Amino acid sequence: MTENLTHRQKMLTFAGVLLAMFLGSLDQTIVSTALPRIAADLHGLDRFTWVATAYLVASTALVPLYGKLADTYSRRKIEIGAVSIFLVGSMLCGLAGEFGPLPLLGDGMNQLVVFRAVQGFGGAGLFAMAFIIIADLFPPAERGRYQGYTGAVFGTSSVLGPFLGGFLTDQGSDLIPGVAGWRLVFYVNLPLGLLALWFILTQMPALRPAGKPRPIDYLAALLLLTGLVPLVVALQLNRAEYGWTSPVTLGLFAVAVASLTLFVRRSLRHDNPILDFGLFRNHVFRTANAALFLLGGAFLGIIIFEPLFMVNVLGVSATRAGVSLIPLSMGVVLGSLLAGQMVSRFGHYKRWMLGGLVVLLGGLSLLATMPVTVSYRQVLGYLLLCGIGLGPTMPLYTLAIQNAIEPQLMGQATSASQFFRQIGGAITASVLGAILTFTLTHSLPATGAPAPPVVAVSEGPVVPGPGAAQVSPALKAAFSQAISRVYLFNIFLVAGGLLMTLFVPELPLRKSNDSAPPVPAE
Repeated sequence: MTENLTHRQKMLTFAGVLLAMFLGSLDQTIVSTALPRIAADLHGLDRFTWVATAYLVASTALVPLYGKLADTYSRRKIEIGAVSIFLVGSMLCGLAGEFGPLPLLGDGMNQLVVFRAVQGFGGAGLFAMAFIIIADLFPPAERGRYQGYTGAVFGTSSVLGPFLGGFLTDQGSDLIPGVAGWRLVFYVNLPLGLLALWFILTQMPALRPAGKPRPIDYLAALLLLTGLVPLVVALQLNRAEYGWTSPVTLGLFAVAVASLTLFVRRSLRHDNPILDFGLFRNHVFRTANAALFLLGGAFLGIIIFEPLFMVNVLGVSATRAGVSLIPLSMGVVLGSLLAGQMVSRFGHYKRWMLGGLVVLLGGLSLLATMPVTVSYRQVLGYLLLCGIGLGPTMPLYTLAIQNAIEPQLMGQATSASQFFRQIGGAITASVLGAILTFTLTHSLPATGAPAPPVVAVSEGPVVPGPGAAQVSPALKAAFSQAISRVYLFNIFLVAGGLLMTLFVPELPLRKSNDSAPPVPAE
């Protein structure tokens, strides 16, 4: 599909795809610092966690569908559609509440929740399509260095997002008089997105899959959505209001199980399924995705719960707690770029995957054994170590999967790797939140202070607490113990990911996109 492209055309297409991915990645962090102001302005404090949850649900549930669309239609059209939906959603989010209550949508906060879901529908494609298009542009033997840049983009956006969100929220009304600063958090996507669209429209080739397009099984797509949406919503519910055994939670899980069961049965019988379950017979696909499921949860566990330790144990401000994640992000950038370059140069990916996980285990072990007296700088060093270990997981598992899969299934296989990483994070965040709350509940009876409920969402945890300056020594000790247990659970996740990675076959990297996988699927 790309034999006649010049290096310049490939690089310009690559730049447009990375810019689009940067938008989606930035949006996961930039909104978090604006949420308190948004909730105050729109009078929706009781619903502000749903601003994050709506995006998470939509961006997770749509990933498999984007993979199938990419295997059926022009990658260029799908990418244009994803960026366009994301930009429309961004504009609507910025306008939420400007015109008062709207029919069907209600007040401004309800509008924002719905419009964030629209953003998520586009955001799902920004991530999935980035890896699919990079696979089209470069053969596996060269792809590592370019996929390494995706980790760098993710790490950079993780640093810039909170700062940019806070700056625009606090200073935006001075920059554009009459416009609430938090609205610029969404409007900032528009110029960047339009620039990405220009690159894609003017420089990106069609990248059509081989063969004639076959009709998509839209009933299966509907079953998939009606299974994944209630599943992710059930995992993100506030356990203080909806416990694991509440009728709402159990009802959502029941709908999810029923719909996903019907989806699997239909997919196994259909001649053109949304997800070809024959992929699971491939040993690389099966073991690498199992590892990604576990590692996606470990990554989210670090970024969600580390700021809680900073605020409630070390007593630093929320701003300094946010700044403390910079070494983690910089470590991800360094680890991702280094691993990608080394794999492209020497051709061995498994040793870098295993080496990164060993480094990550070391960093997590230090986090899990932090005493109450640990210093701020020590924690920064531990986070840098974790980031370096996490870096290779961004590009290399996807590369291993793509290298082992037939070209006609590239979209489905690639999107599956993104999906398992995201759904693993959603499930693990919910479990880790339950561990934290359970430990606090059983550690605090003597103090008479109730354990704060935790709502784990993609943009960070919501922990209504007493504030850093008012945390008692007993509460500090309780939080230290609880977060140590969270990181201990994370160690088991990474150890499981390491075990699965040991079973990932090391296959020679193909030097052409048109060649068959090195070994046939099992």
